[in-house]
Amino acid sequence: MEWPNDGFSKRKIDAAARVLADFDAEPSDLEEAKVIVDRWRVAHDIPMGSFKKRLERQAREVDRYSDAVQRLKRLPAIVLKLQIQSKMQLTRMHDIAGCRGIVGSVRHLREICSRFRETNRRHKQVRIYDYLGILEPDGAPRDSGYRGIHLVYAYRGNASPAYEGLRIEVQLRTRRQHAWATAVETVGLFTNQHLKSEIGEKSWLRFFALMGSVLAIKEKLPLVPGTPIERAELLSELRYWVRELEVLERLRAYREALKKTSEPRFRKARYVLLELDRRVGTLSITPYGQRDFMEASQAYFAGEGSPARLATNANERDVVLVSVNSAKALRSAFPNYFADTQSFVREVNEALRQP
Repeated sequence: MEWPNDGFSKRKIDAAARVLADFDAEPSDLEEAKVIVDRWRVAHDIPMGSFKKRLERQAREVDRYSDAVQRLKRLPAIVLKLQIQSKMQLTRMHDIAGCRGIVGSVRHLREICSRFRETNRRHKQVRIYDYLGILEPDGAPRDSGYRGIHLVYAYRGNASPAYEGLRIEVQLRTRRQHAWATAVETVGLFTNQHLKSEIGEKSWLRFFALMGSVLAIKEKLPLVPGTPIERAELLSELRYWVRELEVLERLRAYREALKKTSEPRFRKARYVLLELDRRVGTLSITPYGQRDFMEASQAYFAGEGSPARLATNANERDVVLVSVNSAKALRSAFPNYFADTQSFVREVNEALRQP
């Protein structure tokens, strides 16, 4: 499928992205800019799918209980990133299209990372982000507590020359690391904070940094910078924030508030549109077939809301278009859209029981 770029140059695409990030942009300019940026995102589908297929196969060889999914970056997330990083260019953004592999252990993670890097040499590896400290000398968790490995590639394939050089990010995590990231996104969604981007209440940011270190200890990996080195001090501060923020009570409430409003049919579906409405606590799930990518993309872009609202980060709905193979894989890989933080809650409770 040839992507409909309509002759848009990279310069024009970057200019359109800057319009979306401009608080003072005119509504007509915003609408035109959104069309250009939407088409740029669509362009990444074929390269992204190619990476996802290989990741899924290799992850299953390493860990038969692994999950592999793909997604296009949400427009509100693109806008926020451009606003935070004023010199960022959309056409050089690493994570417009991404695949995620989730495996059971650090041993599995090391193995899938090694295999994937070895078998994807025809694509140019642009960069490695080692947020675990197991690949790069200076690798370490983010100050937020986020952990995982990101491999960024420039696509080289046999498809149309239009796809050459498009960047795809491959994220690799263990299930514990994924549980942590899920909880961060869930709390961020329901409290309307950008905790994932380290923007929000300091109390929540501190709690997640502490839990990042708790999980790092269990996985025998480097602690999160700025958290206590002594185990007793770490757990003492963690207990304080769990009580102060009512963490367990809130996560339970988020889960109970969210009701699925439609059931997907996955037999012939390749793409799934998730639409979370925080105002009323509902989740809509719509499947699309192999040949319905353009229709799914249009529904995705429409669901993200008007450009004017995007420019002010005022949307009360969260929408994402993903590709998975089953309902079970969907819930496993995107539990934050189901407010499913049970794995993280178990980790918190286990930490609280430690002497």
